[in-house]
Amino acid sequence: MADGLTPETQTAPAEEAREAMEYDVVIVGAGPAGLSAAIRLKQLAAEAGREVSVAVLEKGSEVGAHILSGAVFDPSGLAELFPDWKAMGAPLETPVTRDRFLVLGPQGQADIGWLPQPGFMKNHGCYIGSLGNLCRWMAEQAEGLGVEIYPGMAASQVVFGDSGEVKGVVAGVFGVGRDGQHKPDYQPGIELHGKYVMIGEGVRGSLAKTLIAQFELDDESEPQKFGIGVKELWQVPPEKFQPGLVQHTMGWPLDNATGGGSWLYHFGDHYVSVGFVVHLNYKNPYLSPFDEFQRFKTHPAVREHLEGGRRIAYGARAIVEGGLQSVPRLVFPGGVLIGDSAGFVNVPRIKGSHNAIRSGKMAADAAFAALGEGRAGDRLDAYQAAFKGSKIWKDLAPVRNVKPMLARFGNFLGTILGGIDMMTASMLGGFSLFGTLRHGKTDAASTGRARDYKPIAYPKPDGVISFDKLSSVFLSNTNHEEDQPSHLRLIDPTIPIRVNLPEFAEPAQRYCPAGVYEVLRDEDGSNPRFQINAQNCVHCKTCDIKDPSQNIVWTTPEGGGGPNYPNM
Repeated sequence: MADGLTPETQTAPAEEAREAMEYDVVIVGAGPAGLSAAIRLKQLAAEAGREVSVAVLEKGSEVGAHILSGAVFDPSGLAELFPDWKAMGAPLETPVTRDRFLVLGPQGQADIGWLPQPGFMKNHGCYIGSLGNLCRWMAEQAEGLGVEIYPGMAASQVVFGDSGEVKGVVAGVFGVGRDGQHKPDYQPGIELHGKYVMIGEGVRGSLAKTLIAQFELDDESEPQKFGIGVKELWQVPPEKFQPGLVQHTMGWPLDNATGGGSWLYHFGDHYVSVGFVVHLNYKNPYLSPFDEFQRFKTHPAVREHLEGGRRIAYGARAIVEGGLQSVPRLVFPGGVLIGDSAGFVNVPRIKGSHNAIRSGKMAADAAFAALGEGRAGDRLDAYQAAFKGSKIWKDLAPVRNVKPMLARFGNFLGTILGGIDMMTASMLGGFSLFGTLRHGKTDAASTGRARDYKPIAYPKPDGVISFDKLSSVFLSNTNHEEDQPSHLRLIDPTIPIRVNLPEFAEPAQRYCPAGVYEVLRDEDGSNPRFQINAQNCVHCKTCDIKDPSQNIVWTTPEGGGGPNYPNM
């Protein structure tokens, strides 16, 4: 769907009154954080002999449809929620059996896994699996406890109370046409009110972004930092399959100034999960994370795992990378931020689900106690207090300087200094000789001018190991209702051609891993114009993060729209 509509050109009819549903707790997002919070609330209610009503909203067509992760899973958080998770049948069946860490050159590689590193960097005791399938399993447990889960219900707006507190959210708006007018099947949505509202939308969620700005939750934290992760799932022949193998790389095809790395995991039914991360503070506007990933797969150390196999799924998503210094305040009147909406990913470990589960559990503990005291709509300060000194804090504190060191000193020296800092900080209870380093600026502001860089000539995909964007998006099962307003909105529709094209060679054409953004021209190369193919969007949020003019705003489309990831 090509849609050039912007907020300025969309005209919506006057809002109608909506029905409201009342709950004790409303949770936005059925990821590991949101489901953990819902489960914990019901566990506490059962232990206390009380009733607590909990609703979980999920914008995907089903729970897990929009979940994408590597994923090597640290089960420590899950074990706190379900000590007997193995006996209960949680879909984590492939334990890690072998760790490899390679530095790649254009053709060769060096295994540096023997170098000293903190114990937490090892994957012993972790499991390889599909985070989407784990969330589907968690949803079954939640519903068994009485949680109401509503998939296909995008939470599109915050509802505020009379005192400015968060009162709930609007969800389930359907039937608005591309021109903003109501279609015959229009549904105004409903308001779900909660005594407390938990925001667990994942990375760069639209409601979290609104609330962080509204309540200035980030006024004392560093700018949040991000990466873009592009992933494929392959099924390989038995002779290629090495169950439990974990392989990470850094280096080629990225240069020393561009942060990132890869993963490759063998698990399940002869599956190989292969993915590539590019830190979004990269400078060269001609860089394409998707094409770097396709080029990466041609390296002998990667190709040997994939040859003879079949690519069966594709997806992409942003990764929150700012670390401890970028975590905003977690509480606001009427609610909290949990999971990736708060930013609890441990970047060197490439793990965050264990912390997401813990954050949901801690938020649930605070909310349950408040409900027991008859409170509603205030700040859950007990959650904020619990974070300081929690296992999440202790997980993030020793690694907090790795990301800024990579940005300051490049991949080679930054990795060495970051490793030394992690080692010492882990031995000194999080204390670092460097203190806490700052990030300084956003990923958008890190983008360099096109005049200072040369275009990158990427090899043509071979259709065997490397592929194009459109065939990849097809594998993501992405679909949106075509007759709806574009959920990718331009604050100023003139900026892509007037500013971004001459200054930055309009990088949206390249940073988007789904071919959403194009600059079209006449046959003679004249008359450039910006086109948004919103139908292709896999909801990675990279455009909202990396656009150098901060002119693209990602909003929720109709519920159920977007990718439908299997086994991702």
